[in-house]
Amino acid sequence: MIERELLDFDNWSCPLPLRDNPTVVMGHGGGGQLSADLIKYLFLPAFDNPVLAQMGDAAVVTPGGPNGPRLAISTDSFTVTPLFFPGGDIGKLAVHGTVNDVAMVGARPLFLSVGFILEEGMPLDDLVRIAASMAAACRQAGVTIITGDTKVVDKGHGDGLYVNTTGIGLLATGLDISAGRARPGDVVIVSGDIGVHGIAILSIREGLQFETVVESDTAALHGLVAEMLDVTPDIHCLRDPTRGGLAAALNEIAAASSVGIELDETAVPVPPAVHAACEMLGLDPFYIANEGKLIAILPAEHAEAVLARMRAHPLGLRAAMVGTVKEAHPGMVVARTGIGGRRIVDMLVGEQLPRIC
Repeated sequence: MIERELLDFDNWSCPLPLRDNPTVVMGHGGGGQLSADLIKYLFLPAFDNPVLAQMGDAAVVTPGGPNGPRLAISTDSFTVTPLFFPGGDIGKLAVHGTVNDVAMVGARPLFLSVGFILEEGMPLDDLVRIAASMAAACRQAGVTIITGDTKVVDKGHGDGLYVNTTGIGLLATGLDISAGRARPGDVVIVSGDIGVHGIAILSIREGLQFETVVESDTAALHGLVAEMLDVTPDIHCLRDPTRGGLAAALNEIAAASSVGIELDETAVPVPPAVHAACEMLGLDPFYIANEGKLIAILPAEHAEAVLARMRAHPLGLRAAMVGTVKEAHPGMVVARTGIGGRRIVDMLVGEQLPRIC
């Protein structure tokens, strides 16, 4: 028997951060269970109010009273490393990510604010490229940056650049899209190939080589959402599966709606390069971040028509029905595997890929 005195417990380390850790760890920003715990047990009790309790990608407010305009407001921060990657950069990502958060409640994005946290020593040429990229993304999305802020931190304390954005959009009367509206019998649709953004970032960091270049899927999705709503306004849930990927987004919906979600693993579109990278690195594509994909949950009677309209849009060409909402196992996501078994698709405690959005 090994004597306890010979074991150096103080120098032991765990690959996943403990959930009772007394300090902030990287997993608190990974979009998994640690992020959810931080929000649920620290931020929500501190700031509790009915609007915040909606816990959507964007908050819906009616500042002029019941008959006033309905506004969707969302804020996000972007800390991606590297700042430039195949298919985009941190500026383009910031615009698209914030536009998409507003679009996930069915709103039409209109205005953005932007805050730049610059690290001393960042090349101004890089900042010029990022600002131009943001401006181009705004023009393409039809949104306007109307206010902003700039701060500079000491060299070595900012990874070049952090970007914070807030988006404001206008929501049509009668639309009610939220994570808490999934119902048994609903169908789950994904708008296209998953995992592309996360693998694009990883390929640059780790020098991975593929037969084809893997580019980020970053894109503004409000045009696709508008097409879907034109088919039917009866869409129960929309989510863009960014941090934590498909798995985290579906777990959040299952918990908020108190339903079970069952996926057909073989129906989920995973491109060959993402599949190969995940196999090589021991990653699960369900947990890899996306920046130009959405999840839609809607009644089965509308699913085929919505899917057809999505596939007619450039950002929905590979849209697929991937699962159904169940009354059984509420709060849990289960996947049927290709060999006929089932596995639980849980929230990660830590994170697979840090600093990807």
